[in-house]
Amino acid sequence: MIDEKLFTKLQKDYESYDIGRRIIIKHSNDILKYSKQAIFALHRNNIKDAKQKIDEAGKELKYLEKKIKNEEGLKYEGSYLAALEEFVEANLFYQFIKTGKVGEIKEFTIATNSYLGGFCDLTGEIVRRAVYLATKRKYKEVAKCQKAIEEILAQLIQMNLAGYLRTKFDQAKNSLRKIEDIMYDLELKRKK
Repeated sequence: MIDEKLFTKLQKDYESYDIGRRIIIKHSNDILKYSKQAIFALHRNNIKDAKQKIDEAGKELKYLEKKIKNEEGLKYEGSYLAALEEFVEANLFYQFIKTGKVGEIKEFTIATNSYLGGFCDLTGEIVRRAVYLATKRKYKEVAKCQKAIEEILAQLIQMNLAGYLRTKFDQAKNSLRKIEDIMYDLELKRKK
């Protein structure tokens, strides 16, 4: 009654996928770690270390892109998607700190949802940057942070984000509220 050849094939396919999945998880964790370390370095103005960590994450990502070509379903693994989003966030934050602008990460194939999630999360990093700048009394730089968050939200609001991206968008809107509060406090202190 049961086609044993079919089950043998299914078992081999599943085992192959499972091995690939474990590789994806391991290297995705490394990408996540390097990306978080890059963001941490950027908050301490350690641009050189941040670039090094982003490059390390990029090497891991290049490796995974090759693996995923062999097993297409692996690109939907949660650990990979989380790592990719964190990598986008770190890259965008690096661009923002280095140039004041953010744009496409051309060296990699990045899904739209990963970009959108990365942009939403970037607003939180920009708020943290603004707090740091406010403590240094760099008010013009804080204003640039506010403008950047406003520009990001102006683009995101054009889309009808749903699911987890809607939650991230709501968090990005909260980042705008936080930076508006910072700017309000700074204006009050400047008038005293």
